Amino acid sequence: MPPSSLSPINLLDTLYPPARQGHSIKDIGRMLLSASMVVGLILCSDAFAATQHQGSGTSALKINSASALIVDERGNRIYGKNTREVKPIASVTKLMTAMVVLDSGVALDAPITITEADRDTLRHSRSRLRIGQATLSRREMLMVALMSSDNRAAAALARTSPGGTPQFVAAMNRKARDLGMQDTAFVDSSGLDNRNRSTAEDLVKMVRASARYPLIREATSRGEMTVHPFAGAGAGALEYRNTNPLVRNPEWHVEVSKTGFINEAGHCLVMQTRIGGRRLYVVFLDAVGKLTPVGDSNRLRTWLAGGQRIAGN
Repeated sequence: MPPSSLSPINLLDTLYPPARQGHSIKDIGRMLLSASMVVGLILCSDAFAATQHQGSGTSALKINSASALIVDERGNRIYGKNTREVKPIASVTKLMTAMVVLDSGVALDAPITITEADRDTLRHSRSRLRIGQATLSRREMLMVALMSSDNRAAAALARTSPGGTPQFVAAMNRKARDLGMQDTAFVDSSGLDNRNRSTAEDLVKMVRASARYPLIREATSRGEMTVHPFAGAGAGALEYRNTNPLVRNPEWHVEVSKTGFINEAGHCLVMQTRIGGRRLYVVFLDAVGKLTPVGDSNRLRTWLAGGQRIAGN
């Protein structure tokens, strides 16, 4: 771009013509001092204008979740908010649970029966998988844990893994370290314990890794499923729906998804999704309202549809 009529060079030439013979050293000194002041004012004005422009772009996207990170598949940061703040992650944990189950090589068609050991004695959450009666294949148990976030299913997956629950949780933490999730820790397979903690930065890594597993993609992007866990004539089927309503929205292309909630974690949502043909990794943590992460997702989609893009923290 050619210099404007108010560029530093042109402005200084106008105010202070080149020194002619006969000007004193004192006069030249005053000219140089005044010129440096003018340049300083121009640079400060440009910096202020750039700051104002960046601020107006940031305010165009309103995200209400306390912590958020949106990154594209090339690693470009679209938006960030409190991305390194360590928080409880509730049932988002189950993505790691699924990866560890699949990494172990255990038979997915093996039957698993829910036992008393799978009961939630910490928060007394409900499950339709009745103790001592419900039996599903490991694959179905994994699907139910991922899609509808059933806590008994997640507990049973850890209990029936090689070495039992303690070894399973240790494997979860090893997997986190292998993925470079430096600020993440797990103490159970369901996320009911608020000591399961991570950051938005780490969870982008976990979502990206989980997308490499076809069964995780299938389970978490599925809208609903039916299972038959009870034996005997007339035993009823159980219908499950995905806890993320966006997977049933035809305007969304969700490839991986997991929700989570406990009081300490707030409402959470992580996804791998496509918006306008662009693959994005989306993390929303610690939202106050149940539908706030969904609202944040829709605001993000609308904002991106307008061709906007900002850098986060």
